[in-house]
Amino acid sequence: MTGSTAMQEETSSAVPTGTDRHTFYAPSRAARELGLRRSEFDLAVHLGRIRTVPDDAGGGRRVTHDEIERIRAWAGFPRELRDVVRAVGTTEGAELIKVTKTRFTRLARLGLVVPVRFYVNRYRTVVWLYLADELRQFAADERNTALLRGRTPEGLRGQLDEGLDLRARNWRGRDLGCLLRRADGPWARAAAVASLLDAAEVSDVVTDPYELSRLRAFRPVRRPSGSPGSPAAQLAEEIMTAADPDEIDWLRADLANEVKAARRQSPVPRPVSRAVPARRGFAPEPQDARNGCHGPGHQGPRPRHEAAATGRFRDLLGWLRRGGT
Repeated sequence: MTGSTAMQEETSSAVPTGTDRHTFYAPSRAARELGLRRSEFDLAVHLGRIRTVPDDAGGGRRVTHDEIERIRAWAGFPRELRDVVRAVGTTEGAELIKVTKTRFTRLARLGLVVPVRFYVNRYRTVVWLYLADELRQFAADERNTALLRGRTPEGLRGQLDEGLDLRARNWRGRDLGCLLRRADGPWARAAAVASLLDAAEVSDVVTDPYELSRLRAFRPVRRPSGSPGSPAAQLAEEIMTAADPDEIDWLRADLANEVKAARRQSPVPRPVSRAVPARRGFAPEPQDARNGCHGPGHQGPRPRHEAAATGRFRDLLGWLRRGGT
């Protein structure tokens, strides 16, 4: 049994059991307990190798003591755990499957090997990373021998000559699968799909402002590549956003379906307007009367002091007309 297969069987079990299920570890502490670097721990969580639970206090995800013990009990720990989350770049990946860097890059551009992570280096170059365990499995499959040793088929060479590069798209597809698997609830699933679309595309599919706010609240948090607004961050944002028309159409349709399901399962609460109650025994005044905005010819009731003043004015006018007598 390979390390990845054993790990998948381990992580497919149900809720952790044990007497310390209420003991939680922050990610940094959990990484130390498992002998992993923080980047390795984050990748293991993203791939579903390590299960996390939400923090009731709103402090992000946590790892239970039971989960730590479950992984420690896995055969070959910690070496096997590190092996299944080991990510390598193009140079190391090519050495691992015994091909040239050029051939390895062609395999990746054709989508035959799929990146698991990427980052933008200081030269603003995208560095793609691949799971070493998956590369070993790819090389061990006899069906791939011709791709590794022989001449690239004519059809595939033609696609490469036309500029085909599926690395970013395949990374987005893989990333979405990981996000959906970890999503807590229907709105988190919808937000995972929305995170791969341009904001204008999301607003075109989801027009309700309260639902858009809910999607923003559940948007997955990704580790930044460069400072906000920097060229590196902008390049990373481009990679994380769907670009091909057919990919955009597929994600838009998926987003519409996820939002529809979320509406049924967990409708977004909306503010309720409260009407001013009328005083007991009195009918509410017409809106025009309350605002003092009378229409043409309106003869509403006048206040008592205004009626008395009008009467006194008429009496004075009559006295003057009689000559003041």
